[in-house]
Amino acid sequence: MQADLKTQYTKMVATGEMRQDKAQLVAIEKLEHIRRFLEQTSESRGARLAGLLGLRTPPPPPGLYLWGSVGTGKSMLMDLFFSATDIRRKRRVHFHAFMQEVHEAMYQVRQTEIDDPIAVVAAGIAAEARLLCFDEMQITDITDAMIIGRLFEQLLSAGSSIVTTSNRAPDDLYKDGLNRQLFLPFIDLIKQRLQVHHLLSAFDYRQDKLRGQQTWFSPTGKAADTEMARIWLDLAEHQGAPLTLHVKGRNVVLPCFHNGVARVGFADLCAKPLGPADYLAIADAVRVLLVDNIPRLSRARNNEAKRFITLIDTLYEAKTQLICSAEAEPEMLYVDGPGAFEFQRTASRLREMQSAEWGAETSVS
Repeated sequence: MQADLKTQYTKMVATGEMRQDKAQLVAIEKLEHIRRFLEQTSESRGARLAGLLGLRTPPPPPGLYLWGSVGTGKSMLMDLFFSATDIRRKRRVHFHAFMQEVHEAMYQVRQTEIDDPIAVVAAGIAAEARLLCFDEMQITDITDAMIIGRLFEQLLSAGSSIVTTSNRAPDDLYKDGLNRQLFLPFIDLIKQRLQVHHLLSAFDYRQDKLRGQQTWFSPTGKAADTEMARIWLDLAEHQGAPLTLHVKGRNVVLPCFHNGVARVGFADLCAKPLGPADYLAIADAVRVLLVDNIPRLSRARNNEAKRFITLIDTLYEAKTQLICSAEAEPEMLYVDGPGAFEFQRTASRLREMQSAEWGAETSVS
């Protein structure tokens, strides 16, 4: 058995990997309780413990819904917990990627004409993972909203322990969503079966990493690419993998994503027929967005310019951190075309989003 989480955390503080945070220590105590339970009630031990207690089945596993604002260290704490938990069947996955897999698995089950695909898929997931760690739970799609309650209920009943992070309190999940009243039992399930903990940290670690750093690199080229790659590795601390968002029956793919940070090319977002709903889904899923190779815009690229304006407006309202490489400074990106006048506001917002204080007062992972 590894050292307890607090000991490992203290070592990380001592080596300068992080600063000590009382709010994080409270969360670590809750995660340590789950770790000990899982390790002490492994598959063989669980049955033995149940027999000693006179139970027909092992006690239900504890779980945690850890929510709080961007940069408070939720993902870092979950990574520490996941790595330290010494059990064989465990899995950590971003919530959007998990739901994508669930939809695909349900589609495959439906081809066999089974009446209840959710039950089959949940049983398969539970058989593979006694511990499920989900990063950044968000519910924005009605199809997710309609199946998540039964899916989680069956996973928990099968003995899976669920630990998830989110930027939102449970009561704010799927807020203002279509047919939200059908989703409310899932919120009750979270409150009943998972411990809900608000991580109220005084620090924003991601903001600290960005504070004072250049976030707009112009012109494009090798130097800009090098800086964008450096920032990506510093923030994501991972090579990343594609993330697919389901939006009104369409798939929106972010080519490189990890722990709330995404890196995309301008063409990925603005050369394709995307609209406000797509950009809202991106803003919900992503806390820091790196956009490579923004070109000069013109009459010939007016549609791309319109989409870029909508994208920036959406990210601005969501207080999403934005880091870009571009052919020109914001004010010179679009000077000739039917939307050039409107773009002046976009250029102003791009300047504001480069400030060291951007998003600090309302940042929400």
